[in-house]
Amino acid sequence: MNKIFNTETRIPYIILFFIVLFSIYPFFYMISTSFMTVGEATNQYLFPKKIIIENYFEVWKSNNFQEYTINSLIIAFITVAGILFTSIPAAYSFARIDFPFKNFIFYFLLISLMIPEIIMLLPHLLIIRGEIIPLPFGPSWMNSLQGLTVPFMGNIFVIFLLRQYFKKIPKELWEAARMDGASHFYFLYKVIIPLSLPIIVTVSLFSFILAWNAFAWPLLILTEDKWFPVTVSIYGFIREVGPNFNLLMAACVISILPILVLYFFTQRLFLESISNFGLKG
Repeated sequence: MNKIFNTETRIPYIILFFIVLFSIYPFFYMISTSFMTVGEATNQYLFPKKIIIENYFEVWKSNNFQEYTINSLIIAFITVAGILFTSIPAAYSFARIDFPFKNFIFYFLLISLMIPEIIMLLPHLLIIRGEIIPLPFGPSWMNSLQGLTVPFMGNIFVIFLLRQYFKKIPKELWEAARMDGASHFYFLYKVIIPLSLPIIVTVSLFSFILAWNAFAWPLLILTEDKWFPVTVSIYGFIREVGPNFNLLMAACVISILPILVLYFFTQRLFLESISNFGLKG
């Protein structure tokens, strides 16, 4: 017990306490304010005198918030499905298959991660407007579901994470499967994917969060509200509610609930994938 309270071990605990405090306080303040009255939120009370759940019902029924939340779910799930469909075979190819210029292509893709995302928005915009290459499903993907999802179905960072995980799987499994006449596709489907569920769930969660939190891209390509996601909805909600910070915080809490629910159900696989990255195959 004395070791816990001596000076040498006390400092890390103090630092950790302040890190946790600064990390949790904005989240706590958002939730607390969402249950307040307008006056309490304006005066920046720390706790509501009375919990007002009606704030959430008012937000949910206003400004087409339900429709925009459903839009975000559709966009996020389609994007995640597209990312997994392209990234898993690509990562397996880089990890297990030898082909010409494999390392050059892989490291060239990694270099593209150094380019700020905001810089890539203009080329993406020109492409979906059909000004660089002809597009299927119409001359332009502005104000469309494919315009919100397809440009982000190839994620280099996801490919990198999956490749590193696939490389840790013993090569003896492939040699045994090849002796039984298995193809690469069969080996990927029957062996690699079942053994890699933790990392697949992890990258799916990351991809969902990125798609759910997307703001600049939808704001750039959407001029109609048919496919507005919840992030753009909150941006418009700020102008609608004005100084009603309690309603704005309630909208923010609703917008993060799907992410919290997903993490709650996937946290075991998420933590398992993180711990496995520290192990050698």
